[in-house]
Amino acid sequence: KGMLTDRDIVVKCLAEGGDPRTATAGEFGQGKPVTVGADDSIEEAIRTMQEHQVRRLPVFDGHHLVRMLSQADIARNYPEDRVGELVELISFY
Repeated sequence: KGMLTDRDIVVKCLAEGGDPRTATAGEFGQGKPVTVGADDSIEEAIRTMQEHQVRRLPVFDGHHLVRMLSQADIARNYPEDRVGELVELISFY
């Protein structure tokens, strides 16, 4: 199991001269996906995003995927004066 983002397709396929029409999702999967639990706090989700430098987290309730949480989801609900800090913490590029 893994997670594939639009950025993965651009960076790992297109930028390297690959053809997304013939490439498979499995070609780009690496490592174990980073996840959070449905009962984890937003601060925990931010720490996880920061630690692993990811902008999206699958959210699991037990063994069931219940949603995808993105940096943008958090930013839309974060105090306006702290959004820049949030983006800086998670996005190193």
